[in-house]
Amino acid sequence: MRKDLISSFDQLQKTLPKHFDLQSEAARVVALKHYLSKGGVLRIAHSENAWPRLLYPTKTHLRKKSEETRLLRSKYDNRLGSWQRKFNDAKSYHSMHNLLKLKEPLFWKHMAKCAIDPDYRADSEKVKLPVNLVADSRWKPMVKMFVSDIEYRKQLVQTVGESIVYKKNKRVALYADLLQSFRMEQSNRKIDELKQKLAALDADINAMQELARWSSF
Repeated sequence: MRKDLISSFDQLQKTLPKHFDLQSEAARVVALKHYLSKGGVLRIAHSENAWPRLLYPTKTHLRKKSEETRLLRSKYDNRLGSWQRKFNDAKSYHSMHNLLKLKEPLFWKHMAKCAIDPDYRADSEKVKLPVNLVADSRWKPMVKMFVSDIEYRKQLVQTVGESIVYKKNKRVALYADLLQSFRMEQSNRKIDELKQKLAALDADINAMQELARWSSF
């Protein structure tokens, strides 16, 4: 019985009898192409007019490698879930804070001042005060100072009006939008990378399972 060491699908085809029906085992063909394209090696024993016997890799080897790959897949799957949560958090940031602001006394203090103080309302509009983000600890101190300290308020209005930093955009909280956009872009990039890795690992697992069914030992 002739035995061969196989390192490519083309090499395997050349060892098979002429007119051999590869498509009789289409799933096996897919598994072989994938396994061999990734540097895998086969040891086969030929059978006349039939699929050769697979001597290596063995069932034990394939099952061990398959289990290792599943563990790695689980780690990547957990990372994918983490990045998806980060993406959703960034995407819902503004809508969430539009609700959270309603629980903040500072928001209602701002609204009351807007209603009774035209000068305060005008200053608030000039700097696009991020009152919708009052529940965010990053922006709450600014809003608090703006509401309660007229000197701080006037200085902020002057800074926004005159500083080159705000020449193109007068919003003091533009950074909040840029930060969420950056987080969404970063999350999307990581999500795509992890989905590709998971798809590759799934293909590895499927190939090893199919070869294990074929293996003789």
